[in-house]
Amino acid sequence: MTGKREPIHGQWSGRLAFILAATGSAVGLGNIWKFPYIAGENGGGAFVLVYLVCIAVIGIPIMMAEVMLGRRGRRSPINTMRVLAAEEHAGAYWQWLGWAGVIAGFLILSYYSVIAGWAVAYVFRAGSGLFTGQTADGVQSIFNNLVSEPERLLAWHTLFMVMTMAVVARGVRSGLERAVRLMMPSLFLILLVLLGYAWNSGAFEQGIHFLFHPDFSKITGNGVLIAMGHAFFTLSLGMGAIMVYGSYLPARISIAKTTLVVSLADTAVALMAGMAIFPIVFANGLEPGSGPGLIFQTLPIAFGHMPYGAFFGMLFFVLLVFAAWSSSISLIEPAVAWLVENRGMKRVSASMLAGVVTWLFGLLTVFSFNIWSDFRPLSFIPVFRDSTIFDLLDYLTANVMLPLGGLLIAVFAAWLMSRDSSVDELGMGDGFFYRVWRFLVRYITPVAVSIVFLRAIGIV
Repeated sequence: MTGKREPIHGQWSGRLAFILAATGSAVGLGNIWKFPYIAGENGGGAFVLVYLVCIAVIGIPIMMAEVMLGRRGRRSPINTMRVLAAEEHAGAYWQWLGWAGVIAGFLILSYYSVIAGWAVAYVFRAGSGLFTGQTADGVQSIFNNLVSEPERLLAWHTLFMVMTMAVVARGVRSGLERAVRLMMPSLFLILLVLLGYAWNSGAFEQGIHFLFHPDFSKITGNGVLIAMGHAFFTLSLGMGAIMVYGSYLPARISIAKTTLVVSLADTAVALMAGMAIFPIVFANGLEPGSGPGLIFQTLPIAFGHMPYGAFFGMLFFVLLVFAAWSSSISLIEPAVAWLVENRGMKRVSASMLAGVVTWLFGLLTVFSFNIWSDFRPLSFIPVFRDSTIFDLLDYLTANVMLPLGGLLIAVFAAWLMSRDSSVDELGMGDGFFYRVWRFLVRYITPVAVSIVFLRAIGIV
């Protein structure tokens, strides 16, 4: 057992700050954009029930493990894994797990920023009343005009990256913590306002029934696998963000209790988003299983035909921006922390360098929707025949890097890290709850994540 290390970059002021930050990292476009439409595509209530079980047996155990590793190492993910591997007499190659997380976060942010830029653009489009009275073709045309013009898409991508780096450059207390203390309460407040609006839509009961009434005849094997995958991805696991946030967690704070609260908050946001979206969808006679276009191409039709739709549409996209913003600062933080530790850079300089490199890489995604939309770099591989550069980046990170990262975190925490070390860092004793966590992260979680990975690459 080693002495407690001191954090290099500072600490959260307390438990609430970490909960807000980790929840902000977890709550993103996946909760408000992806969760409602995959629930809609997979039968609603039964899918939600399976998803909640998966959160308990996959998400929470790995999140506890990742926070534990971060606090144990007190460094960027790369240096944390290097230090812990030496401490536990594991191979030095384990530092590559840290590298994989940092690179995954960098790649994800490069295209995440472009999609978040759509949300920023839609704040102004909805608020100006552009969607008022629009037909489905009209809304489709508005979306196509946005993504087909590289200059316009580049401007929104640039604005969102500037927003992200402005927060990260200010450090843990003055930047990250201050931002999440503002954004997360605002996000919940906006969700509650939209939920109240959905309550009066005339189809609230229909939306709630769809979301929470389980019809197990609609659950398929593929739906279960989708629920397993989303339970893993929604908590920002395997990309270094939770590990580096864990490195700023004060030693006195319970990892288990805090992780449970973060998981519940993240799940609550996803469910509240569904409760706000589906009544609006049903009230306007739209299709709940309309896929990825639900947010940017289906909901604007509804906002354009409802009372006060311009205001509430704008509010919805502000919510989407806040969710994306709170996630983006966590995606780039591991790289910034490494630059400060290993290159001796000031935090402002490290943030600018990381931001510019990410912005440049984001150009690949920007051009994937317009001037390079017909470019298929891996078309000679059947599964990637129709994949743009953006599609390939999304596939690589979501389907390969993150599941492998989560799997290796579980293996290191449960099989290579000594029992004494994990008992000491988790601070929950060697009793029943510790043994449940250790069993899950040793046996159940690795198998589940492996299935998610094998499904993602087309083997299962």
